[in-house]
Amino acid sequence: MPRLRVALAEDGVLLREGLAGLLERFGHDVVAAVGDGDALVEAVTVHEPDIVVADARMPPGFSDEGLRAALALRATRPHLAVLVLSQYVEQTYAAELLDSGGGAGIGYLLKDRIGEVREFVEAVERVAAGHTVVDPEVVRQLLSRRREPLARLTPRELEVLGLVAEGRSNAAIARALVVTEAAVAKHIASILAKLDLPPAEDDHRRVLAVLAYLRGR
Repeated sequence: MPRLRVALAEDGVLLREGLAGLLERFGHDVVAAVGDGDALVEAVTVHEPDIVVADARMPPGFSDEGLRAALALRATRPHLAVLVLSQYVEQTYAAELLDSGGGAGIGYLLKDRIGEVREFVEAVERVAAGHTVVDPEVVRQLLSRRREPLARLTPRELEVLGLVAEGRSNAAIARALVVTEAAVAKHIASILAKLDLPPAEDDHRRVLAVLAYLRGR
């Protein structure tokens, strides 16, 4: 993995310093470590990092400042990779972030995931590489908002859809479900057909299909 230039935004000093040290220990450069959304936007303007890692809630209101800053950055820099961290699943904001478009990676993880050090760093690297990484609990809650369309899918297809939404490849899904890649491909083709979406091999198209489905199109 190439050395990444990371802009980090987290209002908690100890967590911010801990994340910065962790990323640097794995060979990446934290070019900015700030405590609020305005400072994050300024830091990105100055340093032009490869990826932003931001807490969803930051000063002054501790509501959605970090996420709003991330969305604003995506609007002006669609190729900027963004990974948002949150204490809780904020469904509306999570869906808005994942639907923000652009050609760069997007991620939404719960802060509990940070405890799994290597898994967290791998998530940062995957998002920087252009993938979409979504916490399984976020996927579960987003899917629960659209139960009517989900009735078209079998339990196994729902399971596959959740893994697709996490950004997994066919091979990774096959390993997770202990099935063949051919079986996974068949499930995905069926899912796309049931959602009236054209099948495609491109991973980004697969994620867009999941997001379109979650929006109830």
